[in-house]
Amino acid sequence: MTDDRKNQTEELPPGYPPTKVKFEIYGEEMIEKLVKSSGNSGRVYLPPDWVGRHVKIIRVD
Repeated sequence: MTDDRKNQTEELPPGYPPTKVKFEIYGEEMIEKLVKSSGNSGRVYLPPDWVGRHVKIIRVD
């Protein structure tokens, strides 16, 4: 990390949410799901034909 970027990060108040960023990705399919609680973590169910496939998860809110 450059010194300039490090200084910008340090100037934010504690607990301040990071700014939104734009991702541009190419893929085969997209599904929007709500993450459900599962013990001490979250869970998202995906179609069975996605088993063994490479996926990327992006939090949008």
